[in-house]
Amino acid sequence: MDEIGNDEREFSRELIEVFEEVKEAVRRQEGAHRAGLMLGLQEMGAGPAGFVGGYYPVSSNVIVMNKTPLRRIRETNPSLLRPYSFHILLHEYIHSLGVLDEEATRRKTYEVSRKCFGENHPATQLSLDIHRFFPNLVYPFSGWEPKGEMSVELIKGFDKSSYQNYIT
Repeated sequence: MDEIGNDEREFSRELIEVFEEVKEAVRRQEGAHRAGLMLGLQEMGAGPAGFVGGYYPVSSNVIVMNKTPLRRIRETNPSLLRPYSFHILLHEYIHSLGVLDEEATRRKTYEVSRKCFGENHPATQLSLDIHRFFPNLVYPFSGWEPKGEMSVELIKGFDKSSYQNYIT
């Protein structure tokens, strides 16, 4: 197997692990959970107006993350990849729990991150002021979806803990 394939598999495993941390943090601190979600990676790019880190199509069972910032973080500052992924997945997971207002979602993302990691952890700092780390990040409005054909790569084994318990 080539290096790129192994890298991608390892990266997928890391996203799955981070999402399990997200779900556990929300369950512990908010008493809420949602099962049966999928993670999609989509090339949404970035432009002069900025980039979208991820989105949750309302009433769906998928969280979609933008591949462009993930790739750039892996290339330029890999130590931020896990905190960034936690932040984006937590933000979109909160949307999937029914909190659609962006301001309320940002506040809840910060509260959960702070309680989970403390004030000085990079994930908490990202939730407090992500623009300090990524000045070109923009938040999509509620119900936003990218234009054109959606080519989304689904991560196998995402939210595995939910369906393992369901089957047994």
